Amino acid sequence: MSNDCKVCRTHRGLEVVPGGVIVEDELVVASHAQLREGQDRAYLGYLMVETRRHIPGLADLTEAEGSAVMHAASRLARALMATEHAYHVYSFVIGHGVPHFHMHVVAKYPGAPREYWGPRVDEWPDAPHGGPDEIAALCARLRGYLAAAP
Repeated sequence: MSNDCKVCRTHRGLEVVPGGVIVEDELVVASHAQLREGQDRAYLGYLMVETRRHIPGLADLTEAEGSAVMHAASRLARALMATEHAYHVYSFVIGHGVPHFHMHVVAKYPGAPREYWGPRVDEWPDAPHGGPDEIAALCARLRGYLAAAP
C-alpha cells in the first residue's frame, strides 16, 4: 500500500466511498465511483473494481488478481443489468489519472444517444444521476442482488 495513493487510502478507510463497498475479497474491492471534486451528483451505476495490492496497471496483475477482477466485474455487470435495468455494461481500464489498477464498470441505460456511448456515457445529461443517498440506495440494491445470486 502507498501512503499517498487515493485508492490505497480508501481501502484503509481514510477516504469515504459513497455507498460503501459493494463486493470485496482478499484481492479486489469494488464500489461506486466517488463524486468528483465540486460535484454533488454523479452518474449512477459507475463502478470501480480495484486491486488491493498497489500496482499501476493491467500488465502488473497476477493471474489470480486478473481472475478476481474479471469475476467481480462480470458479477457487477449482471447486477447492474438486473437491478438498474442497464441496457449494456462497459468495462474500461484507462490508467491515466490514478496509478493504482482499477477497472471502470459502467452501466449504459436505454435511450443513451450514440454520441454518449463508450467512455462518454457518463456525460449524457439525461442519464440517471444522483447524490450520496441515491448512490447508497443503488449500492444496497447491488449488494442485495449479489448476496442472492448463485
